[in-house]
This record gives sequence, structure tokens and C-alpha cells, in this order.
Amino acid sequence: MKKKYIFAALVSAMGLFSCSDSETFLESGVQENTVAPISGLADEAVEGELLIKFKPEVEEVLENAQMLSRSGVQTRSSIPSVDEILDIAGAYTFERVFPVDKRHEERTRKNGLHLWYVVKFDKDMDLNKVALDMSKLSEVATVEYNQVIKRGYDTTKKAKGLNSATREAIQTLGSQAENMKLQWGIGNDGTVVEGARAGYDVNCATAWEKCQGDPSIIVAVVDEGVMYNHEDLANNMWINPAETFGSDEDADGNGYAGDKYGYNFVAGNGHISYTQTGDTGHATHVAGVIAADNNEVGIRGIAGGNGTPGTGVKIMSCQIFSGNGSSSVLNQAKAIKYAADNGAVILQCSWSASSGRINPLMGTPGFTSDEEWSSSVVLQKEALEYFIHNAGDPNGVIDGGIAVFAAGNEYAPMVSYPGAYGDFVCVTALDPAGKPSCYTNYVSPSGSKNLIAAPGGDANAFKSEKASILSTMPNSAIEGSDLTASQSGYGYMDGTSMACPHVSGVAALGLSYAAQLRKHYRAADFKDLLLASVRDLSSNLSGEKSYWENWGSVGDAAPHLRMNLPAYRDNIGGLIDAQAVLDNIDGSNYGAQPMRVPNVYVALDATEVVDLNRVYAENVTATEFNVVDSSIAAVSLNNNQLTVKGTKVGTTKASVTSSDGQTQEFVITVRKATGNGWM
Repeated sequence: MKKKYIFAALVSAMGLFSCSDSETFLESGVQENTVAPISGLADEAVEGELLIKFKPEVEEVLENAQMLSRSGVQTRSSIPSVDEILDIAGAYTFERVFPVDKRHEERTRKNGLHLWYVVKFDKDMDLNKVALDMSKLSEVATVEYNQVIKRGYDTTKKAKGLNSATREAIQTLGSQAENMKLQWGIGNDGTVVEGARAGYDVNCATAWEKCQGDPSIIVAVVDEGVMYNHEDLANNMWINPAETFGSDEDADGNGYAGDKYGYNFVAGNGHISYTQTGDTGHATHVAGVIAADNNEVGIRGIAGGNGTPGTGVKIMSCQIFSGNGSSSVLNQAKAIKYAADNGAVILQCSWSASSGRINPLMGTPGFTSDEEWSSSVVLQKEALEYFIHNAGDPNGVIDGGIAVFAAGNEYAPMVSYPGAYGDFVCVTALDPAGKPSCYTNYVSPSGSKNLIAAPGGDANAFKSEKASILSTMPNSAIEGSDLTASQSGYGYMDGTSMACPHVSGVAALGLSYAAQLRKHYRAADFKDLLLASVRDLSSNLSGEKSYWENWGSVGDAAPHLRMNLPAYRDNIGGLIDAQAVLDNIDGSNYGAQPMRVPNVYVALDATEVVDLNRVYAENVTATEFNVVDSSIAAVSLNNNQLTVKGTKVGTTKASVTSSDGQTQEFVITVRKATGNGWM
């Protein structure tokens, strides 16, 4: 993305954003002296597409038009002034950005996301002109170009594979002890490579004595497709039980067909792919750092469980990149909201725009301030805000979600957006000696309040692939791979992309432990807990650090360069520490609350089940319950499962008493579903 969004700036300079107290409406539907803001830049956008946010006043008209289309895909809006422009533009589809998911339509509407539509029209039309024409309509709140999003890493470079001896050990492992030495980011004993220093890792060993993961915690990997059948990942993939992989049927009514392991937002179907020409294995590598199964095969993830099936956190694949192609803001926004609506509480995002202070010889500078980012990709920002405020469960382990972003790999003295935005966690990268990786971006526009450091690797500084991060890979994405089709791959990669999942994995481990202790957090409080659970790096940031730029590709011909380490002091965050996270969860700070029996919302004649095992401590059981108005809901209790059936529209108080003598009150609300499926 470009630093300046020229077209929007010109519109503003023309005085088109001004409005008067007495507004005059023209017959064409244009509101005099009022023009909706136009976000983005046409020459970096998908041709023949615009993202339109309408004003609430026309939502009924839009919904009536949508109801006439069984698929939700229309060619017109039923708003005369809008359709006049669409006719001229040769529009062929007009649909909601976010499909109706009846479980979450109420909060979708509360957040205004139901007002976003994507219109597709003749690609030969002047995109600027259509955008400007749309912006003049009184019914339109925002017009946004569907910005093209490119990967922040070189897709022509494959991960480095293991030598034959190490690969054989990985494949036939009887014990993971030796492998853990290769996974220095998790447990660094200083022997992985010459120059490494013991202890510069995320400190999992002692943390694992308390917790190793919990399947109730779901991490959405927003990236390429995850290799869902990898031997080290298959047991820890999120599974949508109602769906058949790649099916054309939306069996659970969430608006997405065939989404068994997640969804492919590039192809628009549930078929998660990872072997297309140009796929790098990036998402599979990321997923392994977080949740590779502790199954005595291959590597071990930070929150992958204790080796028993069903003990690790779950990975949801939200695919926004595929093959050699680029992605778009539209794909990203849909993936982010999908993650929130389908149970993810951590958003793992090893992608970003270019740094606003990138060397222009390396690329086009990106955003330089919160205002510039938030006004340029409005849909992306609103989707991310939806995730951090609406993921999770007000009565579960976390109310809201944690969005974790990579800082970027451009050697720049400013981290990239969206990670630079203070509401998100932004991850910088370290090498095996605990020093900044040569490529990592640093310095946040928000100060250091959202920065955190984690192992990301630096083969260029150590002249060794073992200084990179080892994780799971599809065979096809490994350089020189000669593995058979029946074998799974493992390989090395460097980047803030690799540091990012170390933080996501520790966050998932922390939430797993909180679930184990039946503790509840608000997302903002848990984010603060994460950022405080670090080790100071300032004593390691003096003098210079040498590296050989592009050593991995050109070897000894690589130029020798140096970094001034004091420049990174207070500008990369502290090193995330899993044991410190769990210790802080043991305490009572950061807003920790005991879990509560949740309020129950149920449709008339439908049934909801409340698992009280997620509320009560181990060996505590529910002994009795009471419903004030039993005509509204029929309630039964069996094996710590509270089953609630809606029998009459209304609200009633209820309570449940447990074997430790505690009584908790909650509310049951029974509502009738409306014609369009939302409650």
C-alpha cells in the first residue's frame, strides 16, 4: 500500500466533505455539498470492484432486495440512485460483504457490518469515476477501493529443509529431547549454533509443568492454507463438525459452505489448499510453532498438548493467500470476522502493509500514523475491531479476542500496520543470542505499549539455517525436498512471521491455563497481561551486530553489514515469557474473575446446552437448579450439562447450585427468529 492515498486527498481538497445544517436533496439522490469519503488508491485496487458502506437509513431497502435473492447475490440494490450508477457501470453482482450468520447477526448489525456491500462491475470502467459517482449519493457512508494485498515475504524462496540425518531423526523420533534443541525458540540451551546464548527463548519448559494446551482455545491462522493433514497438526486442527470438507452445502448456516477446517477466502469455498504453485508453506510453519502435536513425532508446538489426543489448542485455517496470487482487503476482512464468529479467540496475522519508514529502494512506504491507516482501510479496521470486541464469550475464558501481528521484515525504524495500531499486539524478532534479527522492523508509532519480542531467527547473522525457526511444512514447499508422498515435511524459516506465532502460542497456552483454573478475562486485560509478562532485553542491546545480507541465497558472497544495537533499546519490547504469563494468571491482577454460569439465549423451540464443566473447578458438580418462570424455558440437568429449551418468548431468571455450596444466578432469554434468520 502507498503512503499517500492521492485520490481521497484530492476529493478532500475540493471541499467535498463539508456539509451544512440545512441539507438539500436533489432528485437524482445526490445530497448537495455532501460526499462520502473514498478510501484507498485505485491503482492498487482490484479492478471492477468497490466496497460500499451504506447509511443505516437504507438498510431495510437493502435487506428486502437481498431477501428476493435466495443466494444473497444480487445485481441491484433496489435504491434507484445506486442502481442507476450500477447500470452504467455494468454491474453484475451486488452482495453483503459478510453473509448472514443467524447466530451472530444481532452483533453484526450492532457493529454496523451488515451495511458493507461489495459491488462488482465491468473491469473496463473507470474505477475512479464509479467511486466518485457513488460517493455523491446521500445513501452512501463510505466508498473504499478493494486494495490488493501482497505477501510480505518472497514467495520464490522455499524453506530450507533438513539434512538427511536430521530429517531421519525427525521422522522416526522416539523422544523429542534432541529435537527440542533444534527448536531453540521454545527451549534455548545455547548449543543450537555457535554464538547462541542459553535462555533466550519463550521459556516453555517450566510453564508446561502447569499446562500444555486446551482444545477450547482456538487460534485462527490468517495466512496461506494450513496443511490440515500434516502428521504433527492433524490432531490439533479446528473441526466444524457439521460440515463436509469442500462441500457446496452450508450445513451449519454460518454463511460458508464446506468449512470443515476453516475457509479459503481466495477461492470462495471450504477447500483449504497448500500445494498450489507459489505456495510457500508459510501458514503450516506458523501453525506448527503454535500447536504441533506432542506426539513423539517431529516437533512440538508451544500449546500443542501433552501427547494425548484432544489436549492441544486448535488451529483454524483462514486462508487469504493461495498460489502466486495476491489477496485483498475484502478477503482479509471476511476472514477476520469469520474467525470471531466461529470461536477463535486469537488472531494470528503474520502479514502487514509496508513500513511507513521503509527504505524507498526496498519498496513503497506504507502508513505512518493511526489516522492514516484507519482512514485508508476502513473495512479492515472495522473487522479487526469486531474481532477484539466480539470474539470469545462474556462468560467464557476471554471476552473479546487478541489480535497478534508481525512487525515486518524491512529493516525499518517503524513497525508496520495493522500491527502498529495500539489495540493489537505487534511482534518483533530475535536471534538465538537474544539480539534483534537483522531484518526486524522496530519502533511503534504508539510508543512501546504494544510491542513484544520473540524468537524469529537470523540465518544471515549466524551463517547457519539452525539459527532459523524449525517447524512443520508441506513437502512441496521445502527446497530440494525428496520426501515421499507419505512423509510430512519440516523446514527452517526466518522472519517476524515466525516470531509472531511464538507470541500467539504463548497467548494460547496462557488462555488454556486460565480455562484450567476457570478464570475469565476481558481481552484488553489479557493483552496487558501478555505485554507485562516479558524479560527485559536492554542489557543485550549495546555495541554492534554483524550479519551477511542474503547469506541464505548467495553464501559467502553476501555483503557484510552491521547493526547499531542501542537504536533498538526500548523499541522492540521485552521477550515474551510463557512462565511469567502463567504466573500472572495464577495471581489476581489484570482483571481476573472466576468463570460464571452464562446467560442463555435460545430460539423458540430450540435447545442450548451449557457445559458446567467449563465453569466449575475439577470435581465440582451441579446439584440442583431453579427457573423462576418455567413456562418460558424447560431446563434439565445431567452430568454437569444444563440443557435449556425455549418454550415461550420472554425472559426469566434462573439459578444453579453446585456441590461446593455456591449458587449462581443467570438469565434465560427466549426469542423468536425473524424471517431473515437473525435473532
